[in-house]
Parts: sequence; C-alpha cells; structure tokens
Amino acid sequence: MQRCFANILTEEVAATAAFYETLLGMTPKFSADWFVNLADPDNDAIEIGILKQTSEIVPARAQKAPAGIMLTFVVDDCDAVYEKARAANAVIIEPPREMPYGQRRMVLRDPAGTFVDISSLI
Repeated sequence: MQRCFANILTEEVAATAAFYETLLGMTPKFSADWFVNLADPDNDAIEIGILKQTSEIVPARAQKAPAGIMLTFVVDDCDAVYEKARAANAVIIEPPREMPYGQRRMVLRDPAGTFVDISSLI
C-alpha cells in the first residue's frame, strides 16, 4: 500500500478545507475548486481530502449528505482546539469532557456536516 486517506464529500470545498486548516493546522498539498488534499505539516502521512460532492468522479449514490462516519483526530491539547473552534464559530456538538477510556474528547460538525472527534490523552 502506498497511501490511504478519507475524502469528505461537500459542496463547500473551500469552507470545509478552511475548517481543518484553522482548527488543526493542516496545510494543502493540492488545491482546486473541486478537490483539496490537506496534510499535517509535521507528518505527511496524516492527510484528508475535501471533494466536491457533485463532481463527476463521485458515484451518483455517494452524492448525498454524509451519514455514518465520524473522523477522529488525536491532538496534543483538546482544549486548545476547542478554543479555536469557539473563536471560529464552529458547530460544537459536545464540549471537551473526560472519557472513561483515558482521553479528553469533544465533537464538532464540519461545514460538510461530518462529525469530527477531537481527542487528547489525559
């Protein structure tokens, strides 16, 4: 295997990419109006794609609102990302809280409607 990443399907490609750039510091490896590939600037292996939902390369059955997925990002400081999310007026589903499995977690929704779990070790 050479590479693996998830694509978030959205009509708001630029806004969705900006969400991940602002909150997680991800940077574009490729950028167009129909697709943006973002990566962690310190770890090239951590990447996601933001793909226009109605692009001709997306199968017709997949050109619907996202469901059944939650992206998880493990960061150094969940609370610091929470403060960035509040400042950016992000949709916060659950504020940070300690989980019984040893992590502090919050849940957001990105502009595409995808659930995003931001966690850090306690």
